[in-house]
Amino acid sequence: MKESLMDILCDPLDKSELELEVDERDGDEIVEGRLIGTVTGEVYPIEDGIPNLLPPDMRDD
Repeated sequence: MKESLMDILCDPLDKSELELEVDERDGDEIVEGRLIGTVTGEVYPIEDGIPNLLPPDMRDD
């Protein structure tokens, strides 16, 4: 995922902003990390460069 996507991504639960926490980068790509809803506190994982923005009750763990 490119960090520039943060300009258009929002929390799917309430459309608020997301905070980015990066665990691993490859150049300008974020490979592993998480997006955190600034209002809801919900955590959305970034795995293999793909953010999973499904609401918590719709995710397979």
